Amino acid sequence: MAEEPLDLELKMEEQDLYQEEIFTDRRVGTIQRLTPIDKTGKPDPARPVIYVGQTQLMSRMGALPLNFEIPADSLEQAVQNFAAAANGSLVETMQKLEEMRREQSSALIVPDAGGSFGGGGMGGGMPSGGGRLRR
Repeated sequence: MAEEPLDLELKMEEQDLYQEEIFTDRRVGTIQRLTPIDKTGKPDPARPVIYVGQTQLMSRMGALPLNFEIPADSLEQAVQNFAAAANGSLVETMQKLEEMRREQSSALIVPDAGGSFGGGGMGGGMPSGGGRLRR
């Protein structure tokens, strides 16, 4: 059975190139400084420099990686704003995880093959018993 080649168009965007530099304190995390460049490698002053923070926090389920943009105009500002940006990312991540947990828990009960929704009983639109947990 021969493998078919993938029909992917993996083309770098010439107008969106960045030079990447990484700074770390070797304790808390890293800051990436993404400096916009043109296709010849020269700085592109028309676009802003971007600072991206990376760290991980330990949770009951293991390490939770966080990646977040840091509002800053310099590396010094990025270092100063690192904690606030990391905390904002953590809050956002926890909200998304809680939303995913709620969505999963609401989709767990399914009726048996002969079960029906509605019908007589006090539940009105509730399953008439016999539901199983889906794994």
